[in-house]
Amino acid sequence: MKPRYDVIVVGLGHAGCEAALACARMGLSTLGLTLKRERAAVMSCNPAVGGTAKGHLVRELDALGGEMGRAADLAGTHFKTLNASKGPAVQATRVLCDREAYARTLQSVLWAQPNLTVHEAEVSSVVAEGGRVAGVVLGDGTQVAASAVLLTTGTFLQALMHVGEKKEVGGRLGDEAAKGLSDSLRSLGFSLGRFKTGTPARLVRDSIDWASIEPQHGDFPPRPLSLRTRWGLGDGPFPNQPAVTCALTYTTAETHRILRDNLHRSPLFQGEIVGRGPRYCPSLEDKVVRFSARERHLVFLEPEGPQSPLVYPAGLSTSMPAEVQLEFLRTLPGLRKVEVARFGYAVEYDYAPPTQLKETLETKAVEGLYFAGQLNGTSGYEEAAFQGLYAGIQAGLKVKGEPALVLGRDEAHGAVLVDELVTKGVDEPFRMFTSRSEHRLKLREGNAELRLARHGARVGLVSREVLERVEEKRRAVADEVGRLKRTGLAARLKRPEVTYAALAADKPEGWPGLSAEVVEEVEVEVKYEGYIVMAERAAAREAEAWDGWRIPGDFAYAGVRGLSAEAVEKLEKVRPATVGQARRIPGLTPAAFSLVLVALKRSGLGSDSGPGASGF
Repeated sequence: MKPRYDVIVVGLGHAGCEAALACARMGLSTLGLTLKRERAAVMSCNPAVGGTAKGHLVRELDALGGEMGRAADLAGTHFKTLNASKGPAVQATRVLCDREAYARTLQSVLWAQPNLTVHEAEVSSVVAEGGRVAGVVLGDGTQVAASAVLLTTGTFLQALMHVGEKKEVGGRLGDEAAKGLSDSLRSLGFSLGRFKTGTPARLVRDSIDWASIEPQHGDFPPRPLSLRTRWGLGDGPFPNQPAVTCALTYTTAETHRILRDNLHRSPLFQGEIVGRGPRYCPSLEDKVVRFSARERHLVFLEPEGPQSPLVYPAGLSTSMPAEVQLEFLRTLPGLRKVEVARFGYAVEYDYAPPTQLKETLETKAVEGLYFAGQLNGTSGYEEAAFQGLYAGIQAGLKVKGEPALVLGRDEAHGAVLVDELVTKGVDEPFRMFTSRSEHRLKLREGNAELRLARHGARVGLVSREVLERVEEKRRAVADEVGRLKRTGLAARLKRPEVTYAALAADKPEGWPGLSAEVVEEVEVEVKYEGYIVMAERAAAREAEAWDGWRIPGDFAYAGVRGLSAEAVEKLEKVRPATVGQARRIPGLTPAAFSLVLVALKRSGLGSDSGPGASGF
């Protein structure tokens, strides 16, 4: 290894892969450190990418120059548009992948990437000098220097796996835990918490009675996630993998009885697991207790690849003892004679509350040190990957001496994700939803490149060819929307029952030959224009009033007269960059907020556009 790099990325999961590739593609010498090289980019839990809000994140990541969407397209075996019968703002793509093909695809990109060196090693500590990061120390004592360090440690910090009464150190089955880094972070002044996640058993495919359960087919033709796939700019055909059919089954009253009878053996209910788990992806035993009135819970059986002998039962995450798992699994339709290749388990791990971060995901305590992924208390591959790309971009720009790329909440769901993390923090593993965004009507999957490709090009991650095609699409959409308005056809298209295709068929002369994706965007823009305008006006009023009002990083909250010690503590902890961010801090009262506004104005830091102190 070289003794010094521009950037070091610790961990090569979904966040680390995006961070390392971003920095290397920005021309920086980058070192990626991982416990096991062959385990880079492994899908630790479900073999799928995308879903509600998550598909939006992947499209945005792709538009900025990230890699997850393209890898999912190349490894995809079952493509589905979720919420297809609902409005375009909540429609989302989900891609079931060949688990092994996904990891191989991303690994091949990592190994071939110029400026990127990948090395197997455990990082025992982060080195900081004078409040700035200086590098890392490896497990064998080697110190490697760097201008920036990104920690993307996933579920590996002080990780402990649970299967019933059995415990095993490790962040994932077959992998060790990162043991020393937590103490190093505490010594640098960071507070750490404890979260929990889990995964279901893997079932033997040939032991399932597929004929007795409901098949679930993918969409045809499949809808890809990546721009490069849609425009034929990537390597390999699409679809690249044979299609697989999934199936739907459900838990039964007998399933629930077995789980209730064995709660005394659940580490979750016996206090053996202290970390809090994700609310929106709870273990099966947790669901049975919390939703006791529910007669059944749906379970999706997802093959892990066209040739894989394994099946992932989505919805059956558990840490019950192995014998209990086998007993309850065999109560589900289609699984009466099922065999288990690997039993489910829970993982506890350390995370760092993200209010310790700036809006760039750089830590407040140590300059040049960035956190991304599950280390920040999030759940999900997609949330992690977006953070990894975002942190990688920010670190790269900082090392190069260029201004940060701070996206607004009106530009990307990913920006909402980051803002929610660093402003509000987390008390459970964070999952992104479209409902978290006040601009969700505008932040659709279909227009992600129109919103973000220019930013990706600015930082060097989006090619000239891709940007030119994006701008061509932007012009085509604008021209056609303008034509429809001039001819009065836009008024007809606004009607729910009228489609663009029907208008074109009614008056075929003079209609331009537009691509399907341009037509789709034209139809959405025309039909939802009124709703979008109303939503954006409301959001703009708040953004103009609050989010444009900057607060100096060294503003003395302790000197604000009348501000309680509790309010000072909250403000000092978050260190909001804007008044809008301060306003979103959980638990900050309207009275405390008003005192901060008055103090800012008295200090000569008022905003010409901001309302009075009473406008909370």
